[in-house]
Amino acid sequence: MSSQLMWQERYNIGVDFIDREHKKLFSILNKLLAAGKEEEKSRWACQEGIKYFKDHAVKHFAEEEAYMASIHYAGFDTHRRLHDNFRKKMIPALEKELMQTAYSAEAVNHFLGVCSGWLIAHTLTEDHAITGKAVSKWGELLPDQMQAAMQQTIIQLLRDLFQLEARVVSECYGGERFGKGIYYRLNYENRNGERWEIMLVFEEKLIFKTIGSMIDVEASTVNAMMMHAARFTAQQFVNSISQHFPSAEVHEIKDENLLTYDQFQRAFARQKLQFSLLFDTGAGYFAYCVTAPHLIQKEEETSIKAENAMEEVKKYLDRQAVKKKKKILVVDDSELVREAMKKLLGIDYEVMPVSSGLAALRSIILNRPDLILLDYEMPVCDGRQVLEMIRSEKDFADIPVFFLTGRSDKESVQKVLALKPAGYLVKSLQPAEIKKGIDTFFEMKRKAENK
Repeated sequence: MSSQLMWQERYNIGVDFIDREHKKLFSILNKLLAAGKEEEKSRWACQEGIKYFKDHAVKHFAEEEAYMASIHYAGFDTHRRLHDNFRKKMIPALEKELMQTAYSAEAVNHFLGVCSGWLIAHTLTEDHAITGKAVSKWGELLPDQMQAAMQQTIIQLLRDLFQLEARVVSECYGGERFGKGIYYRLNYENRNGERWEIMLVFEEKLIFKTIGSMIDVEASTVNAMMMHAARFTAQQFVNSISQHFPSAEVHEIKDENLLTYDQFQRAFARQKLQFSLLFDTGAGYFAYCVTAPHLIQKEEETSIKAENAMEEVKKYLDRQAVKKKKKILVVDDSELVREAMKKLLGIDYEVMPVSSGLAALRSIILNRPDLILLDYEMPVCDGRQVLEMIRSEKDFADIPVFFLTGRSDKESVQKVLALKPAGYLVKSLQPAEIKKGIDTFFEMKRKAENK
């Protein structure tokens, strides 16, 4: 999940009061994201912020629905159904998890991840559809009665198979990210030759607590044995569900894929779903999404077959295990320097460029970096003052800081070293030398941590 929601021009739908309210909702979620980083304040801040976010969202939905009715928007009923699901199902379910876990970091991440993803996706698709700039992806949702029957069937199966007491978080799950996920897609063909696509999402810890405990495997991450067991368990799960819904009877698996989150998002965005349900099982989140035969768009992903299953699962786990890039915050008032550092370091690191000391502090709060590259000579608030502010906050004091300086004379270097930074780099160095200095720092740090 991103640590900040950046408002972009493409989110505007062209209706002034709706666009203003969307910006406001983004702003509220950004404050919640910041509060979630401050452990001592997070519970109180989240409680107040979530209440404000919910109240503001409900007010906005009412105003947006009034506007849709005034222009006789054809998709009004479906749009209102999505609003109702958010305010009556999703928010209460997420709030319940927060309260039951005393606002644990994981529950806060679930809340922020699901709500942020929902807001972005809803703004870019459903709200744009109001003005004809997009097409609603939810026009094929099945009636409430069938949705309720599917929900109860899944809840009962989770209870029977794993002794889990699940509850519905969303009836219109939009592909929002929650925790570390495993994304699994099955394409079935029924006896009439019709194809059904089913996508299942498992929070990784759910696999540990169900499949992992059942096969008594000791591992710190999901391994190949667990993944193979999870695949076949998921297939049995789908078959059991289809027995309760003759119209969705599955017969033979035609394609089976393990997807990265980006692949899942692309696949999800292309399909129109009849069921898209998100559950909190108590042991982790689980999503179940179904696309009917006439709605499937053909995909070109590597299909898992008997002859390549071992290799594909290993590849997938290797991709999942790739370490996240180290984050480097570049603080410099020169746009030229910021862009140059981003270009130099962007392949191997996540580079976050900012132009001032105050912007640096805000960025540290929202997205804590692994290293700060700090310009020594800046107007208003220079590098020395920024370093002092960083060190005055106990939560930030241990973040390593490298000074960037345009001067290499002895007196200037001594001034920099007197502040005891983790290192310093002269801007006139060749780019390869600057990159080498940063790479060497992280390599030495890694070796020290592994001793």
